[in-house]
Amino acid sequence: MTYDPMSPSQHALARGVFGGLALFAIWELAARLFDLPSYILPAVSEIIARFWTARAVLGEAAAYTLGEALAGYLLGGAIGVALALAVTLVPQLRKVIVPAATAVNSVPVVAFSPLILLWFGMGVSSKIVMVAVAVSFTMFVSALAGFDRVDERSVNLMRSFGASRAAILWKLRLPTALPLILSGMRLSTVRSLIVAIVTEMLGAYGGLGWVIYQAVIVIDFVQVWAAIFVASIASLGFFAVVSFLERRLVFWR
Repeated sequence: MTYDPMSPSQHALARGVFGGLALFAIWELAARLFDLPSYILPAVSEIIARFWTARAVLGEAAAYTLGEALAGYLLGGAIGVALALAVTLVPQLRKVIVPAATAVNSVPVVAFSPLILLWFGMGVSSKIVMVAVAVSFTMFVSALAGFDRVDERSVNLMRSFGASRAAILWKLRLPTALPLILSGMRLSTVRSLIVAIVTEMLGAYGGLGWVIYQAVIVIDFVQVWAAIFVASIASLGFFAVVSFLERRLVFWR
C-alpha cells in the first residue's frame, strides 16, 4: 500500500485545475484552428491579454460588485434564518410565511428589478435589495429544513429538565440546523453574484454588470469575456471561502 501525501480535497482541487487548463487549451485551439472572430468566440490568450490591459477597470468593477453581493448576501441570509426561526418558534406562522415566500420565489428575481430600481434608485441600494431577495428564500428553506430535523423527543427532554426556549434554541436547534444552514449559505454565494451582475446590467453606476453592458454597446466582446472571467473568478473565490467556513464550523460531518 503506497502512501499518498495529498488529501481528498487536494485531489479534488488538482482535478479541477487540470480540467480547467484542459478546457482552456481546447478553447484556444478551436478559436485558432477555425479562425473564429472575436464576436463569436475569442481565444483565451486574447481574453487574458485584455484582462491584463483593463485590469484596473475590471478590478474596481469586481470590488464594486462583490461589495453589493456580500451586503445583500448577509442581509438576505439574516432575513431567511430569522423567518425560519419565527416559523419554528411560532408554528401558526407557517401557514402565512411559507406560502408568501414561495409565491415571491416563484417569480424570477429579475422580474422585480424595474420596481426595485424605481424604489431604491440606480445606486448600490437597489442591488443589495435584489441580492437579499434572491438569497433570503434559499436561506429560509435551508434553515427551516434544518430546524425541522430536530427530534421533538429531545426538545421535550430538555424541557423536562427546565431548559428555556433560548437554551433549547442555542444548544439543540441551531447545532442540528447548522449543516443545512451552511449548505444554503454555500449555494447562495453564486446566486448572489449572478443577481448583482444582472441588476447592474439593467441600471447601475459601476460594477461588472455595468462593464459588460457598456462593452456590448460598443461591440467589444473581448471586454465582455474578460469581465465574465473576472466574475467567474470572484464567484469561485466567494464559494471557496464559504465552503472553507462550512468545513471548519461543521467539522463533525
